[in-house]
Amino acid sequence: MPIITNLDVMLAKRKMSSKELAERIGITMANLSILKSGKAKAVRFTTLEAICKELNCQPGDLFEYQTVDSDEKTE
Repeated sequence: MPIITNLDVMLAKRKMSSKELAERIGITMANLSILKSGKAKAVRFTTLEAICKELNCQPGDLFEYQTVDSDEKTE
């Protein structure tokens, strides 16, 4: 998937656990895990806003785009 999630990096930088973030923003650990693993198909702006507020970061700090080679698409 060409969108990479850096949520775990930001949590480490802020010395915050996933459980603490999930509680602060009002989502389940399961949903936060889906976001962290990059398996989420979408992210609500309200959730993204809450994460950015709690981690004092910008959306671009949490996600990055990586191009996919044509060879990787067929695997």
